[in-house]
Amino acid sequence: MNWLDKISFTVLIVLSLTLGLAPFAPEPHLWEKLKLLASGDLSRPIDIFDLVLHGSAPALLTLKALFLLKRST
Repeated sequence: MNWLDKISFTVLIVLSLTLGLAPFAPEPHLWEKLKLLASGDLSRPIDIFDLVLHGSAPALLTLKALFLLKRST
């Protein structure tokens, strides 16, 4: 994935920490949306958008790490 190789790990880590944990109080949106998804209550479009927005950077970071591990073996 050439486009994913162009994004540095530093950028993805910073994005994952800021977007994944924002807002920092009372609980991060990503955690809240994952709990809604697990309970089956994630139905409002704004909640789905929030899950995609706050979860995209951690998902890209995970993909990049997995592709790097696969490439090194």
